[in-house]
Amino acid sequence: MATCFRLWSCGAPRLPPAPPGRLRPRAGCLVPASGPAPGPAQLRGYAGGPASLSTALLRTDSFVGGRWLPAAATFPVHDPANGAELGMVADCGVPEARAAVRAAYEAFCSWRGTSVKERSSLLRKWYNLMIQNKDDLAKIITAECGKPLKEAEGEILYSAQFLEWFSEEARRIYGDIIYTAAKEKRALVLKQPVGVAAVITPWNFPSAMITRKVGAALAAGCTVVVKPAEDTPFSALALAELANQAGIPPGVYNVVPCSRKKAKEVGEALCTDPLVSKISFTGSTATGKILLRHAANSVKRVSMELGGLAPFIVFDSANVDQAVAGALASKFRNSGQTCICSNRFLVQRGIHDSFVKNFAEAMKKNLRVGNGFEEGTTQGPLINEKAIEKVEKHVSDAVSKGATVVTGGKRHQLGKNFFEPTLLSNVTRDMLCSQEETFGPLAPVIKFDTEEEAIAIANAADVGLAGYFYSQDPAQIWRVAEQLEVGMVGVNEGLMSSVECPFGGVKQSGLGREGSKYGIDEYLELKYVCYGGL
Repeated sequence: MATCFRLWSCGAPRLPPAPPGRLRPRAGCLVPASGPAPGPAQLRGYAGGPASLSTALLRTDSFVGGRWLPAAATFPVHDPANGAELGMVADCGVPEARAAVRAAYEAFCSWRGTSVKERSSLLRKWYNLMIQNKDDLAKIITAECGKPLKEAEGEILYSAQFLEWFSEEARRIYGDIIYTAAKEKRALVLKQPVGVAAVITPWNFPSAMITRKVGAALAAGCTVVVKPAEDTPFSALALAELANQAGIPPGVYNVVPCSRKKAKEVGEALCTDPLVSKISFTGSTATGKILLRHAANSVKRVSMELGGLAPFIVFDSANVDQAVAGALASKFRNSGQTCICSNRFLVQRGIHDSFVKNFAEAMKKNLRVGNGFEEGTTQGPLINEKAIEKVEKHVSDAVSKGATVVTGGKRHQLGKNFFEPTLLSNVTRDMLCSQEETFGPLAPVIKFDTEEEAIAIANAADVGLAGYFYSQDPAQIWRVAEQLEVGMVGVNEGLMSSVECPFGGVKQSGLGREGSKYGIDEYLELKYVCYGGL
């Protein structure tokens, strides 16, 4: 747990708050150099027509200590649908990251002392502003992430709900009084904020992954430094603009965007800074392990939401139509680019052929590939060409080992970052798509015979984030739900994320839980107080 001391004594600069109405955009980017102009701005060339975005939320500098600060360099952010440059964003390095940590630490010394009612009120104001600006925030997500606008709108509502939820949880941080064996003593348990939290977030949910962490941190009394994914910094910066408007004090919420080139050094700086007490990361297992090693030297509190390899099991007793609908929702949300997307479809022999046939028909009928801004699009682009290459690799490996392409199987004609929704049958456990997280629109189907076999296949992974299964047998439902080695289970349900429920995994899928009443505990320390002489 952090202890405050005078920062000026160790040479750290104090950052004065920004004057009201003087938030400076960076010249040459999405916002005019002279500042935000009235009305909407036009984002560059979309296949479906220009997307009108409010300039008020399009920020390109870092946000540190309540001020918009440029960096010595900038990096480009591209539209994944067509590769067009959206704008240039401040490319923060280690000095900027350290300065953000110092600003957060200085703010923590006062923020931790604010009343829970005040923290609750400020988070609620931030939530209200997100709802008021939900359309513009959604357009920013589609512009930089590529997901269909309807999905982006859903993410903004989901994202805002975390601020609403934790605004309420801020007032429910309870301690304990314990009666001990000694009559003259009483024992108290206090919950106190851990300190400055470094928050490192992914590109696939560029808004919700921030508020799920930051909402809990601020409610607990912590301050944060956010390093957003290099592909999607605009969403994090838009949230900073709204946090500032909501009255979140300077230094409580800080954002340091950086390029892929600098991501490694900035991540290391945040994880090793002695003023940082907590690391929260969502991303790949490989990167999570690196950050864990950095955090280990100073024994920091760590939350990790890492990779998955979610099984989707369909037993003979399942309702096929229900299972197909669940598979469609679970697999193809955000074009298969979510950590809890179904990655392996295990279908029992008696229902296998019917499921594959109906699934293929549902894919052809319901999935439409296109630009995220185009009406009717359900499948946007993948985030970059590297993601496309991984899907291609998994498909070609499977086909070379005997898998059959039922539908799809190749890049889409729309452009280099688009891939056809793909269904494979005759898939075996030795194929890459059965062993690695694809993170794309690929559904491989493995046939199995017994319940024991399905569970063995599902659990034969070193990760365990989410799992799904369909069955109408009550006894089987209890058995399988308890035996799946995952942190979250969907029973006859393909979509299960909710702000009220704990999100997280087991094995190498991470540490800790986010959201729910448990999420705030990740940012609190327990302190035992022994009160004697009574």
